[in-house]
Formats: sequence, structure tokens, C-alpha cells
Amino acid sequence: MAIRGRRLVALGRARYHGFVQPASGRNLQLLLPRADTDWMGAALAEFARWADPEGRRLLVVLVDNTGWPVARRLVVPPNGVLHRLPPCTPELQRVEPTWPLLREAVANQGFDDLDQLERTLVERCRWLIGHPEVVRGWPASAEPSPSMVSHLRNSV
Repeated sequence: MAIRGRRLVALGRARYHGFVQPASGRNLQLLLPRADTDWMGAALAEFARWADPEGRRLLVVLVDNTGWPVARRLVVPPNGVLHRLPPCTPELQRVEPTWPLLREAVANQGFDDLDQLERTLVERCRWLIGHPEVVRGWPASAEPSPSMVSHLRNSV
């Protein structure tokens, strides 16, 4: 996506990565220029600094079986552990069914700035929380944590 009135310049495919503390809903989002081993190592280091600046806790990161988490030269912070999910288990990656639903809210649109894009996505997330039956594979009985609902309500 490009800012309205400006030409999009892409030096590769940027990747969005997020880290969430499940109990609190606190999250860190990173936009990386590439999804490769070096950048993923940098993202993990940033996550470790954000989640535990003193380095006293064990940080467990759930990852799928894409290339970067299984790369031998990936540098994982000393207090970090990558826990690989089994292949073909979308039920363990509950966010997966939501990506197409989020993309359709922003497809073929221009945004004046990142704040406008964020507002649009937060609005869509709020709607999805109120309509869990729309998300295929997301059980209607599943409810977001109170902290996540609070975060979404306070985001815009």
C-alpha cells in the first residue's frame, strides 16, 4: 500500500511480524523489509528487549514451519526458545483464518497515512470480535481476552 498521492517504492516485499503476550494482550508489531534469517534474528532480539529488558524470563515464541524459524543460522536470544507448531494445524494458529478478512477491509484502498490504515484495521477487528461466526475455523464460543477487547476499544 502507498500513501495517497505518493508512488509506491518497494525494494522487496516487506513483512509484518507481531508478538503478543497472551495473558495481557500487550503486543509489539514490527515491519521488516524482508523475511529472511538475518531480519528475523533482529526481530527476535527486539522482541526480547521489549518483553524482558533484564533478560530474566524464559521467552517462548510459537512459530510455524516456514523457512526462517528452522534456519540453522537464526540467532535466537539467550532467554528465547522457539516452539515449532506441527505442520497442517491451523486450529493451533487461530489468527490464520482472520488474515483474508482483514485484507478485504483494506484491499484496493489508499490511505493518507499509517494512522488511517490502523484505524481501518482496528475497526475491522472490532467488527470481527462481534461476529466470530464469520471467521471460518474460529469457534463461535471463542472469546477474545478482556485485555485484547480493551486494547481494540482504546486504539482509535
